[in-house]
Amino acid sequence: MEKSAKLILLRHGKSDWNQKNRFTGWVDVPLSKLGIEEAQKAGKAISHIPIDVIFISSLVRAEMTAMIAMTEHESDKTPVILHKGEGKLEEWAKIYDPKAETHCIPVYKAWEINERMYGELQGLDKDETREKFGADQVKIWRRSFDTPPPNGESLEMTAKRSIPYFKNTIIPFLKEGKNILVSAHGNSLRSIVMYLDNLSKEEVLDLEIPTGVPLCYSFKGDNWKKEAL
Repeated sequence: MEKSAKLILLRHGKSDWNQKNRFTGWVDVPLSKLGIEEAQKAGKAISHIPIDVIFISSLVRAEMTAMIAMTEHESDKTPVILHKGEGKLEEWAKIYDPKAETHCIPVYKAWEINERMYGELQGLDKDETREKFGADQVKIWRRSFDTPPPNGESLEMTAKRSIPYFKNTIIPFLKEGKNILVSAHGNSLRSIVMYLDNLSKEEVLDLEIPTGVPLCYSFKGDNWKKEAL
């Protein structure tokens, strides 16, 4: 019998640099106060959905969002970040009480679902960048599918790492009937939604994923259906 499962995609709450209007990319900045509030609100929106496994990017704003959101969850389970292949971090984090282990939610960290790397735009003020290079050029760097910013990644390049990771690592858990929360970024999640909704490279350009607003899909028999929360 085919198992059904739920997939929740959550873009991190507003970061400190989102609010300061700077290109962030892989610069590892935390959530702003507003971002923390967005994460709490997102957590309340999904608090009734059982969560079996969590995936986060390797950037702290995605990690903070997932952890803050889970403080609102009805299950009272504890998210535990796994450190596979990280030496003492993995070895010394062993849980010895089986009862405690059953009340934990495994959290996997993956750079493959990081934000797209904005290259030489990282740290720059967005308005000043438009003044320097022109609004049309900056729009191409930000919104085109296959044109990267200087020494950075395009959305196409981001998709080439995020979609295979999603298909090879996350979907197997869904096929087991496990409900999944993915806390990541605007562009890595746009790539995944492009795959889920079968969007063309032209259609994905108009896709906006707001900060701190969960998207929910049901999964059964390799079929996806978007659900309202």
